[in-house]
Amino acid sequence: MVEFLDFECEACGAAYPAVEQLREEYAGQITYVVRYFPIPSHPNAELAAWTAQAAAEQGKFEAMYQMLFENQAEWGHRKQPQRDMFLGYARQIGLDLEQFREDWDSAATKDRVRRDQADGQALGVQGTPTFFLNGEMIAPQSLDDLRTAVESALARP
Repeated sequence: MVEFLDFECEACGAAYPAVEQLREEYAGQITYVVRYFPIPSHPNAELAAWTAQAAAEQGKFEAMYQMLFENQAEWGHRKQPQRDMFLGYARQIGLDLEQFREDWDSAATKDRVRRDQADGQALGVQGTPTFFLNGEMIAPQSLDDLRTAVESALARP
């Protein structure tokens, strides 16, 4: 399962608990992959994607992914860049802050986010969250829809 997401997207934030429940229920049976798709109208979406990717460089993507969604109301839709808040999250999850800052601003991090966006656009992603299951775009409206799609995929030979 692939999710194209925007950490600042309220719909992604709303889907987050269902996705986490699904990941827990199907642990070991499905692989969940995040692809970055920051929406240009969200002022901190790109910075949040860079934040998650910089954390991933230190093996802490999961912790940052959770931190960003669980605290979305604190930083989302703020006109000013939320660098200080994101740096605080990096500190809270135990990242090497010097390395984090380097990775945060690196061309490699920015290229990764741009590649994910370009891939999403090539696949027809127009908004977030957008899910793909075994390469096929799905449009779940609820946890039950996600569960049904996963069950169907697992039942296929």
